[in-house]
Amino acid sequence: MSTPTPPRPRSSDPSADSAATVGSTRAALLLAALGACLVLLVQLGWQPLLDLDRRVARSLHESALSHPGWTGTARVLTDWVWDTWTMRAVLAVTVLWLWWRAQRASAVRLLVLAVFGTLLQQLLKAVLGRERPRWEEPVDSANFAALPSGHAMTAALACGLLVGLVYAYDSRRWLRWLVLGAAAVSVVGVSWTRVYLGVHWLTDVVVGSLLGLAIAMWPARAVLTGIETTRRRTGPSARSDE
Repeated sequence: MSTPTPPRPRSSDPSADSAATVGSTRAALLLAALGACLVLLVQLGWQPLLDLDRRVARSLHESALSHPGWTGTARVLTDWVWDTWTMRAVLAVTVLWLWWRAQRASAVRLLVLAVFGTLLQQLLKAVLGRERPRWEEPVDSANFAALPSGHAMTAALACGLLVGLVYAYDSRRWLRWLVLGAAAVSVVGVSWTRVYLGVHWLTDVVVGSLLGLAIAMWPARAVLTGIETTRRRTGPSARSDE
């Protein structure tokens, strides 16, 4: 019985790695710029965008009042499955796993990104100070400012990093698609629950998602290069740092 061939790194060509880095950086800048534009429009009080926020919030709030079963499910998802602390716990486990695999530079980078994302999120909330939606019959509650959504930003950051790690570390196509699908459902799902439960405006979750993905993508190649470099030098099963 033949021994299965271990997965091969995606590229050993420095020019390909450089092109991927440039592409990742450009994508991160584009996402950050889109998020910044939305923040600016909100701060300037651009009426079409604010009207859209109000229409979407009102429509979903009426649905939440009319469908208590869906509302209860949304609260479980947002408070437990996609909660910010759940996402941070997933990242913490990933950091520990990378450290155990002796990928310590990558582990430190992921930890720094998680902390940076949290600090940026809180700083923006404090500076922008956008009020959350207010309802006569609220179905949920939340504290602090609205923009950006902490749930959406944390989920997008965590899921973006995990997808990048899987694509760099494992060549099994089914696993890549599984993680990518779960990540997409998580980011869209948590964004929907925050607006559905009436604690965020639509632009809050869109900006949060854009910024979370931008942070995840900006240094993605730096994080993943450590993994791929180690694999090329010592093989897939080795546990030496870069």
